[in-house]
Amino acid sequence: MKVRELFIRYLKNQRNFEEVNLHIANLQGLKFQRINLTRADLSGSDLSETDLSGACLKQANLTDADLVKANLVGANLTEINLIGADLTSANLSGADLTGADLRCANLHNANLSRANLREVHLDGADLSGANLSGAILVNTDLSVADTVGAKLDGIDQRSSSNIFSRRSPHWVSWSGQAKK
Repeated sequence: MKVRELFIRYLKNQRNFEEVNLHIANLQGLKFQRINLTRADLSGSDLSETDLSGACLKQANLTDADLVKANLVGANLTEINLIGADLTSANLSGADLTGADLRCANLHNANLSRANLREVHLDGADLSGANLSGAILVNTDLSVADTVGAKLDGIDQRSSSNIFSRRSPHWVSWSGQAKK
């Protein structure tokens, strides 16, 4: 599907775009509140400053996607693939990321307050400066991510065996470069 067709259908109140292929699409700055992109392929796409608040991106592929300053407030991101994605300054407040894969993702200065981060893979993720206050981190290991300057007050780690450290000795940046 082409971006133009998606946008026209969305403007006509169609919201269900399950399994749509938008690989390397330019969706920068568009408004897609409450859209259903379950199992969609948005890998390599530009979604910077896009409004996806309340959207459903369950099991979607956003590998290497640009989500800088994207609005994902209250979005369903369960089991989403965000490997290598850039979510710098994105707003994920209240989003459900249960089972998400955020390996090597850049979440620098992202707002993850009150987000559900149960069983999330954070190996090599950059959470520096991120707001995680009130987030649920059950069975999520923060020790494998860069959390320097992250706001961690009020997080919920019940039943979790996480070990906090500011930076793991095995930490790799979102760009794949080893940090020293």
